[in-house]
Amino acid sequence: MYLGRVVFGNSLRSWIISTLITLILYFIFYAVKHIVRRRLAALAKEADTNWEKLAIKFVNQLHPLFLLTLAIYVGSVNLSLPPIVEKLIKYSVGIFLLIQIGLSSSLVINFYINRYKEQKIESNAGAVTTATSAGFILRLMIWVVLILVALDNLGINIKTLIAGLGISGIAVALAVQSILGDLFASLSIVLDKPFVIGDFIIVNEHLGTVEKIGLKTTRIRSLSGEQLVISNGDLLKSRIRNFKRMYERRVVFSIGVLYQTPSEKLRLIPKMIREIIESKEPVRFDRAHFNEYGDYSLKFEIVYWIHSPDYNIYMDIQQAINLEIYEKFEESDISFAYPTQTLLLEQSNGRKSIDGR
Repeated sequence: MYLGRVVFGNSLRSWIISTLITLILYFIFYAVKHIVRRRLAALAKEADTNWEKLAIKFVNQLHPLFLLTLAIYVGSVNLSLPPIVEKLIKYSVGIFLLIQIGLSSSLVINFYINRYKEQKIESNAGAVTTATSAGFILRLMIWVVLILVALDNLGINIKTLIAGLGISGIAVALAVQSILGDLFASLSIVLDKPFVIGDFIIVNEHLGTVEKIGLKTTRIRSLSGEQLVISNGDLLKSRIRNFKRMYERRVVFSIGVLYQTPSEKLRLIPKMIREIIESKEPVRFDRAHFNEYGDYSLKFEIVYWIHSPDYNIYMDIQQAINLEIYEKFEESDISFAYPTQTLLLEQSNGRKSIDGR
């Protein structure tokens, strides 16, 4: 008797059946989601392939609200609802479906970009930088298309909206021109590639390794550990020194010996240093010259090249050269110079004495 009572245009029996269908479907969707996730996790442990990892992430990001909305839509099929309520349910299902498509598309794009990054970051960092930016642009395009589709389904005239956005876009562009400047600077960095992810760069007084190139800023990990965030526009206006692009390193250093060093030993020093440097690898000797009479020393300038940009390799080689020069000078009785002064003292009898310090 009570089940036949009409409530909001439907019998109480119909409401109960629709509610049960909705709840049963939701729990079925939810249970299937967890069963599939656990099964995929077991397969991933056995095979450990990228397909299983992607499938697990895909199942995990299925939103409960999407599953609930879908269950409500199926459960309300047999109900006689007012047109506005039917439209509301259909629009809700459509919007949640479009959101789910956007989330799934972003997940797939991010997954493959991260996979590509892991494979290519060491061999081709420039391609990784381009792929990261291309992935963002692709995700942005997908969301723009989905939003336009959603607005079209809601009955909004997209052509009029786009025309209105075109007119108002000028005012918005003037208001956010600094942001747009950084955006175009980001595209310029991606296309021109003055640096890529993983490069060690110096920008003014800042130096570090590039960690991320974003739409507005670039993040650099400094040698002391902190992260530097610099706008892309400021980066392109600065002089950037990219040490990762250095194929070989030119090293210039000098040494000084005492003025009391005999001339025959001075002539031996360039040859001695040349033999020391040429014995090292990977090194190309350039020159060694007695180039200057200093304030307290006879100075030699030495130049050589290291066929590697690695800073640690440079320091190891320079240390080995310095130690061997010291040993050779000890064997040859050649003394390094140190700051000295000579004072002339005039005595009362008119004689002069020399005090060397």
